[in-house]
Amino acid sequence: MSWIRVLVLCSLTALLILTFSSVVDNAAVKDKSKSSDHRGVAQQLFMQGPEASNFFKRRSRRSPGYYAELQAEQRVKIAASERRREYNEEQRDEFENYAEEERDEQDERTREKDEQFREFHYDGQYPRYHWFH
Repeated sequence: MSWIRVLVLCSLTALLILTFSSVVDNAAVKDKSKSSDHRGVAQQLFMQGPEASNFFKRRSRRSPGYYAELQAEQRVKIAASERRREYNEEQRDEFENYAEEERDEQDERTREKDEQFREFHYDGQYPRYHWFH
């Protein structure tokens, strides 16, 4: 029984809030200069009924796009993928050049270090490159 009272009390409260909110909106003092502005803005924002229905008849959400639009979208996608591919190729080429230069420098340093080691440890008794038999 108590839940029925709570339900009735909540519905009455909601009804009172709704009625007073519409009264408060209607009781507001209206400024004559702003009312004409609101009408102009409303006319700019909203279309007339027949114009809006024609708009939705012409292009609904599920309607297929025009062939020219589809081709333009495909051209944009292809151009973007081409730019991405070229950028990735450039990055890969730059990295390969950098890695090759690093390997060459490392090989040169190793060769110099080996040559210095051989010269320092050469005692004259054995041929310099004993691994060539």
